[in-house]
Parts: sequence; structure tokens; C-alpha cells
Amino acid sequence: MLCTIIVFLLCAASCVSTSAKGAALGPRLNNNQLYKFSYITEVLVDKARGSKEGSAGYRISSDVDVHLVWRDPSSKDDQLIQLMISNVRINHASKRSEKKNILHGSTTESLLGKAKLAALTKPFMVHLRNGKVKAFYSYWAESSTIKNLKRGLASLLQVQLNTGKVIENDVSGRCTVVYKAEKGQVTRTKMLETCKTTETGFTTHSQVLGVSRKSTSVTVFTLEDGFIRSAVAEETHSLAVNSHRSTAAKVVSRQTFTLVGTETQLLEAAGKDVPGVVKSIDAKLAAVGIVAEKVKSKCKGCPSLFEHWQAQQKQLEPASLSKATAPRSFLALIQTIRKATKDEITKVLKSASKSSLPQVVDAVTSSQTTASLDAMLEFLNFTDTKSLVLQERFLYACGFSSHPNERMLQALLDISKGEIGSTDIKESVVIIMGALVRKLCQKGGCNLPTVMQVKKMILDGPGSTQVESEVQMYLLALKNSLLPEAIPIFTKYAESEVGAYSTIALTALQRYNVDLMTDEVKQTMNRVYHQNRRIYEKNVRAAAADVILSSNPSYIEAKNLLLSIGNLPHEMNKYMLSKIQDILRFQMPASKVLRQAMKDMVSHNYNRFAKVGSSSAFSGFMAQSADVTSTYSLDILYSGSGIMRRSNMNIYGASKGAMLHGLQVAIEAQGLESLIAATPDEGEQDLDSFAGMSALLFDVQLRPVTFFKGYSDLMSKMFSMSGEPMNVVKGLILLTDHSEVIQLQSGLKASAEFQGGLAIDISGGMEISLWYRESKTSVNNRGALVVTGNVTVDLDFMRAGVEVSFETEASLDFITTVQFSEYPFLVCIQMDKSTFPISEYLSKYESLSSGKSVLTKKSRKQLVPGSEFPLHQENSNMCKKVFDSSW
Repeated sequence: MLCTIIVFLLCAASCVSTSAKGAALGPRLNNNQLYKFSYITEVLVDKARGSKEGSAGYRISSDVDVHLVWRDPSSKDDQLIQLMISNVRINHASKRSEKKNILHGSTTESLLGKAKLAALTKPFMVHLRNGKVKAFYSYWAESSTIKNLKRGLASLLQVQLNTGKVIENDVSGRCTVVYKAEKGQVTRTKMLETCKTTETGFTTHSQVLGVSRKSTSVTVFTLEDGFIRSAVAEETHSLAVNSHRSTAAKVVSRQTFTLVGTETQLLEAAGKDVPGVVKSIDAKLAAVGIVAEKVKSKCKGCPSLFEHWQAQQKQLEPASLSKATAPRSFLALIQTIRKATKDEITKVLKSASKSSLPQVVDAVTSSQTTASLDAMLEFLNFTDTKSLVLQERFLYACGFSSHPNERMLQALLDISKGEIGSTDIKESVVIIMGALVRKLCQKGGCNLPTVMQVKKMILDGPGSTQVESEVQMYLLALKNSLLPEAIPIFTKYAESEVGAYSTIALTALQRYNVDLMTDEVKQTMNRVYHQNRRIYEKNVRAAAADVILSSNPSYIEAKNLLLSIGNLPHEMNKYMLSKIQDILRFQMPASKVLRQAMKDMVSHNYNRFAKVGSSSAFSGFMAQSADVTSTYSLDILYSGSGIMRRSNMNIYGASKGAMLHGLQVAIEAQGLESLIAATPDEGEQDLDSFAGMSALLFDVQLRPVTFFKGYSDLMSKMFSMSGEPMNVVKGLILLTDHSEVIQLQSGLKASAEFQGGLAIDISGGMEISLWYRESKTSVNNRGALVVTGNVTVDLDFMRAGVEVSFETEASLDFITTVQFSEYPFLVCIQMDKSTFPISEYLSKYESLSSGKSVLTKKSRKQLVPGSEFPLHQENSNMCKKVFDSSW
């Protein structure tokens, strides 16, 4: 029986093999026959959902003659095919009125030029073996655009006649392709995300601020008599800003290749192989590759960088920074700088006015080109203490860079090793290096030599010095880097006797993925919170509690936190109670285990949950949409004397599972009890008078700002207080930065540029009035945001594109007023958002190399009413008392 089965299988295999040898693997041309085709390729650009006015773009129509030049005698599927384009016509892709028809009155020769038209209509050849393009023959002297158009046509001959998935080369690059064969028809689906080309681009590291692209490519072949009767291809690329998906554009490319007739053709050429046959026909024909080559675009009549700067400089003066024109001009300037030389950039830096120069530094650094970095390093003198603002703006722009490279990190490393005139700048250099390490590691560059060198420096840094400010500097750099190797260091410093070290370490641990929180880390957090080894400041214990609650606490951990309420300092009791209630109300991850622990009446009873005080923790939604969800949290901890100990405001953005820590502003104050003859809380008796502010912006920790330090500094500041807030961050930030070249199957190329610019001004202040026994802290956020997306198809002689954009100007104020003339003291927290406009714009344009152009614009504007963000009811009641008593 077994022998019978084996014989049967062998026979079946033999039969299959025999039939496969005779079956065509790809399209076969008949001998002595000329195939006449009509060929249309068109490209359209528009906003993602299309528009009534029609898309911008153009259509190229032609006739194509196809015939067999040579066939391998031993294989019918090994063919050399000649194609010749003729009767070329160029039109708009959609209907136009005569007024908007820039092609009206033009001929193909006047548009293309005599030489390019002659090159396009010159015959070229394709070596096809088993339905796959093995070689593409054309002329090296032809322009890249002409060769790419021919490649797009040649790629339509590539088709396999059986179902399956393969990797093949064509004009789009090396791509994975899925074929589905049915009777007389083959559908080819190209997996565009797999295509590998020589074109490179870049994108923002943050998914929330980034751009997403969806692409499809489907070609349907109809076969007749063994060859292609028609091929219809459609390719679509849609790009959208993740946080505002209505800011989206698309490019559509279509090809239609249709057989219109056949004629008798001369005999095939003689020859042993393809290269020999090609050489015998035309020695100048060469195998130039089927994959599209790069096209260098030339901008005719574009202004120089200096001319552009002169036109834009008024928009970048400080008085304009709160308007949307500032980030719009900033983005336009970046685009011009990216095409400029070092000398051109230096000229602009030297010519800018003193007031506009910081904004120019923002733009030049954000450009992130070799020339722009060289110009900045030559322009700035880090030994000069008079240009600290420019130095800090350069460093912050490096920290916010969308696609930093190793050279930028090396430049900062060299600066840190050299002479620096300001201690603050030295600290900023190291802190920002930590941010660059993180971004380079996210791109897979953790093992680059410079990254390894900086990692060692900041990991060894805290233990290499006894200077408090330097230890803090290295800890903040590690906080920016988020290196897993830094977790043991943070764990160690969480138990430090220096409160500042503990606070940085604990807030850094909060930023790590929960999966990295080991048992050792959790045990340390619990020791700090429960003070098992020593007494800690309240804000340190509160930070430890935040880490525990955000790291998937166990049932025992949750129960111990609940049991601690009632045994804590008065205001900390209220803070912890408010924190737990906020977690339950906002349904955070820890809410489930907290509810389980609260089933025990020992841990959940009136005695614990009826604690009074002014400290609070509250979270809420700022905005919710299908694209992004924005949340805020406000945590305020007071001392027993009524003076604010810590205020922490956070804003987060979430999109499709990705999270962005958009903003954190923390204000800390200590040692102020002597001002009102109050008794300090446990563990805080020997603290020096201090108040400062720390900001984290778009996942980058900035250098903290000190309001005052020491009793004498406090008194001098109190008597000289103007009530004006102190600036923490001011400048222009490149938030979104996406650039790519999209190779279309037709041979054309689309360039996509999406940028988002933010003009921001964050300031904070603290006022204390001993006469009125009142303190006020404020955090003021002012910003203007512009996001633009530009998709352009440039064919040397003709250009078509679409620009989508939106802009807004907004402000957010966070004010805390405390009246400590009596106990319990009155605390009012306000978080106000002003009325702000949102404007959306759509522009479509077409232009010829002759200068003739047409532009259509549309816009939509709306006002979003201002509001005061809701906090807990207790706060509302307190605010009424505060403002009633102030009259």
C-alpha cells in the first residue's frame, strides 16, 4: 500500500512539473506583431476628503507602440521588449475654466521643451523574464524626470500570472507584492509600506505630534491571447496630522494602459543574449535600473535666505510672538534655511536686530542641517556672559529637535568640555544632552560612539561630585534620558537626605514605563513614604506616594497607603485623601485595587475620609476628540502654617495609545514659616528659605528657575517685588516635523512637508504680603500654534500642490491665592482658559516653469469660548469666601 502511494505521488509531481514547463509565467508577446496602446497617467493633489472645486494636478496622455525585439530560443518567457511613446498631450487632471487654465494656448513642445520631448519619445527597452523586469534600458543623458516617466510605463509590463506573494523591483523600489489571479484577470496589490528606495526622510519622534500616512496601490490587469489587453492602476497616499486629523492631504496617481490595435511588425533581432542585442540596435542604450532615481528640484525666482528674512523679520519681533503670524513665519524661515549655506545663515544671524535675534536662533537651530549647526556653533561664544539668552535658546531648540543626529550631541559634548561663562548654561548643556540621548536611543542609536560617551558621563555624574547643583544637573540629565540603567541611581537618590535630590529622583521614576518598576524600586518608594528609616519632607513623601500609585500598586501597598491617612501631618492627610479620591473619580489604573482595599472598614471609614485641609489633587479633561484626548492635573500641597509647599500642574496629550507629557510646571517653596511666626512641619525645621519653579515641556525637562534662595535673598526680593512674573520659557518651538518623498508608480514623485510651530511664553511668579497675610502664585501660559502640511508634485516644467493648515492663539492661567490670616486658611485655585480662535486654511496651486500660475484658497474660522476649568466643589466654595473677603 505504501509503495502504491509513493508511486502515485511521484507520477502526480511529474505531471505537474510537465504542465508547469509549458504554462506562461508572465505576459508573452507574439512574434512579428506591433501592439498599439493608449497610455494615460495622471496625478491629483487635494485635501484628504476632496473638495468641490476639484483637485490640482495634471494628466499626460500618449500613444505607445510595443513590440518584441528578441526572445531566448530556450525560454518563451525571456523577452526583450521595445516601447516607444508618441503623440504626447498634457492637460489639467480636472476641468478648468479658461481663466484658471494655465495650459490654455500651450503646446506639449512649449511646455516640455524640444529636447525633453524628443527624449520622451525616444524608444527604450525592457528585459522581461518570467513576467519580471530584469533590466531597463534607456539613455544616461536623459533627465531623471524623463527616465522616471519611462520607468513608470515599463513597470506596467511586470505581472505574474499565478496567485502568490513575492518581492520584486519596479519604479517604486523593492516592494512586497501580492498577486491574485482569476480567469483572464490579475490583480496586483503593492504593499507600499515595505518598499525600499534611496529616498530618505524624517519625522517627529513623538507619535502624538507626528504625521501618519496611509497608502494603497492596486493594479488590475486584463489579459488576452497571452498578453496585456489593459492595465489600470490607482495609488493613493493620505497624510494627516495625528493630533488634528482634519489637517490632511492626499495624492492620487492613476495609470491606464489600453490596447487599441495590432499591426504586423518586422522580424526579431538576432543575438545570443540581451546585452548584445541591445548594443547592436543602439550602442548608447544602457541598463539604467528600473528603480526611480532622485530628482533635484530647482526653484526658479525663489528669494534668497537674506531676502526671505528681510520680508519676515517684523513677524518675529517679541511683540508679535503671541500671534499666529510668528510661528507661520518661523516655519517658512526654517524651510528656506534648510536650503541655505553656512555663509548665508551666518549673514542673517549677524544682521538680525537684538530683539529678533533670539527668534532667529530658534529657527536656525530647529532647521537641523549641517550648515545651520555649523553657523550656530561659529556664531555663539559660550564664554561670553552677555549672550546667555541666545545660548539658552540654542540649547532648548536642540532639546526640542525633531530628528537630532549624533553630530548635534557631539557639539554639545564639546561645549560642555570647554570653557563656559555661566553656571546656568553649563547646567542646561548637560540637561539637554540627556534629552538628545533619549531621542537618539528611540531611533535605535543607543550604541553610537557619542551616545555611549554621554551615557557614561551622566550615569557616572551624580557620584563624581559633592557639589549640590552639579548632582542635580546630572540627575536632571538622567531624568531627560529615561535610560533604564538610571533606575538604580534614582532609587538610591530617592532616599537621599537632600530633599532636592529625592524630589528629582522620584519625579523621574514616575516617567518610566510601569514594567521597569522592580520590586526593589517599589520597596524603596514604600520606605520613603512610610518613613521606615528616616524622616522626610512632605513633598518628598507625596512624590513617593505618586510613584507607588502610578506603578500598579499591590493590594497591601494600597491598604497601607489608606491606613496611613490620619497619621500624617495635617495637610498631607488632606492631600493623600484628595489624591485617592481623584484616582477613584478619574478611574485611573490604581482605582481597581484601591476599591478592593477600601472594602475593609479599618482602612475606609469616616475617621480617615473626613479629614479637612486645603491641600488638593484634581484631574480633568481639557479636550476630548476622535484625534486626541488632553487631560490636566493640579496637585497642591500646603504646609501646616498655610504656606504653599508644592504646586504641580500637568497637561498630557494622548493619541492612539501614545502619550505626550505636554507640560509640567512645578512651584516649590520651603522655609517660609518664620515670616509668619509659624511652626514648621515634621522634618522641615532646618530648611533654608527657598522658592523655585521647574518646567517640563513636550517631554523635555528644562533647567529649574530659582525665585529666591536664603533668608536675605528672600527679604530683598520681597521688598523689591513688582508683581511681574518671572519668565521660564519663551521662544519658538518646532513641534511637528515630517518630510518625505513619495515615489509614485507612474514615475512621478510627490514631496510631503508637514511642520508645526509653537510660539510659547511660560512665566511664573510668587507674591507674599505680610500685611494682608496673603500669598499668590501664578503660572501664565501664552501660545500661538500653526501646523501646515504641503504636498507637491513637481515635473520640472509644471508643478501642482496643496497646502492644508490650521492655527490658533490661546492662553492658560493657573492662579493660587492663599489667605493665612486665620486657620483653617482660605485657598482658591483658578485655572482659566481665554476665548481663542481656530482657523483652518486650504490652498491649491498649479504653476508652469514660465511663471504662469493659478492659486485657489479657502478658509474656515471659529471661536472657542473661554472657560474656567472645573475643580472640586470644595475649591469653588473656598474661592467664594476668598473673593468675598477681599472686598
